[in-house]
Amino acid sequence: MRPVFLIGGLASKTGLSIHAINYYIRLGLIKEVARDERSGFRLFDEETVEELNRIIELRRREVSIREILARKRDGIL
Repeated sequence: MRPVFLIGGLASKTGLSIHAINYYIRLGLIKEVARDERSGFRLFDEETVEELNRIIELRRREVSIREILARKRDGIL
């Protein structure tokens, strides 16, 4: 089974705030891989951590959110 994280675990793994992660979810940059059947909590995997690390690196290089969204849409991210 792939490692699965709640949003707090995702924040711990990436150093991002939960607020920032929720922002990226709303924009469509990342998405949950599943929901916990009992609690309804969103679940994320290691691939999501990798996606967020790529986004973090692009933001460090001062790539705009708009450009990151375009790269995601074009399958380049």
